[in-house]
Amino acid sequence: MEKGMIQIYSGEGHGKSPAALGRAVQAACEGEYVVIIQFLKGRGLAESEFVKRLEPEIKIFRFEKSMEDFSQLSEEHKTEEKQNIRNGLNFARKIFNTGECSLLILDEVLGLIDNGIITVAELKNLLAGKPEEMEIIMTGITINDEVCALADNVTRVETMHFKIWE
Repeated sequence: MEKGMIQIYSGEGHGKSPAALGRAVQAACEGEYVVIIQFLKGRGLAESEFVKRLEPEIKIFRFEKSMEDFSQLSEEHKTEEKQNIRNGLNFARKIFNTGECSLLILDEVLGLIDNGIITVAELKNLLAGKPEEMEIIMTGITINDEVCALADNVTRVETMHFKIWE
């Protein structure tokens, strides 16, 4: 992958986050450092003992406190988690400022737009601070032309169902 690209993995299908993780492993195999910030994932991957063994090459962060998926939270808990999510976005800004990785994955960041937590303009403002050589992958289900305009490459992941004939 070209250095400095911004990519989006989107679609209704399963596989966006695993595709991003695959790119993370590929980058780590190339001697690069990867930071993954997960949003809206409930428990997410950050709690896994296996994931901790990937450090220091791949580091995964999750700022939300709830183990439940964001959509299942009460309005009161959503309000609390929105602040935690903003802390995650501020951490992404810090990553941009320090340049501590060559690949930053913002897993389910597009869902923040879907949930009204951030706007496309806020995401654009965040991305404006990225170092030129840093690769970014953003994942999420829905996108529009305004979101697509932020990326160099958009990949749509689709789950196909078919029947195998016996």
